[in-house]
Amino acid sequence: MNTTSQKDVIVITGAGQRVGLYCATQLLKHGYQVVVSYRKHSPGIAALQEAGAHCIQADFSSLTDMAGFVEALSVYPTLRAIIHNASSWQADLPLAPASSSTNLLNQLAQDAAVFDAMQHIHARAPYLLNRALLPQLSGSSTADIIHLTDFVAAVGSSKHQAYAASKAALENLTLSLSRKLAPKIKVNAIAPALLMFNEGDDAAYREKALAKSLMAIEPGPDEVWQSILYLLNSRYITGRILALDGGRHLNLP
Repeated sequence: MNTTSQKDVIVITGAGQRVGLYCATQLLKHGYQVVVSYRKHSPGIAALQEAGAHCIQADFSSLTDMAGFVEALSVYPTLRAIIHNASSWQADLPLAPASSSTNLLNQLAQDAAVFDAMQHIHARAPYLLNRALLPQLSGSSTADIIHLTDFVAAVGSSKHQAYAASKAALENLTLSLSRKLAPKIKVNAIAPALLMFNEGDDAAYREKALAKSLMAIEPGPDEVWQSILYLLNSRYITGRILALDGGRHLNLP
């Protein structure tokens, strides 16, 4: 528990629901001043505001919104950490018959839109925010950058190629930044596989998904929170990708 009179500030992006919301709530309970980003207002954001979080609306595909987010953070002289949780999960689109130049251009345009969207949220935004907020992170006696990536960054995905590539880019950025910013700032990533099902997931899908890991459970968001806490408390870990996959890497075909 943070017992200092001036609360340490932790920024967590994309904290309006699911894992981000859970981790932001836990950070508040541990005594941190929490700043969150969100694209759309939600009951989760309302709950965080009620609990004392500083919630800032920003679409990180927009440089104008990103600049506004960084400017809103200028009220905090130092930052204890930034946790990059904002994410979007877009599947690759079906391939259209390439029977004409028009079809080809349409295919290229729609594929480029998916690829660019994934890179913007998962790689470009963390890159730009880390650089913009570096003075405030450097001003803290201890600072962390934590990237939320994905199991597929290491193994690829047949249906989410653009998504997997963007998360792989974020993992590489983790390595580069850890080299650049040590020993002042630790930089690590957390790479989950299945954590939580969605309400609409049927029994057949759940059974198939659970069978992919050795542990065969739905661990929930607390696994990410415990990993964040572990990294924040460490004085020595940097440049690492912390896998939360239940042994799935040993259970591949």
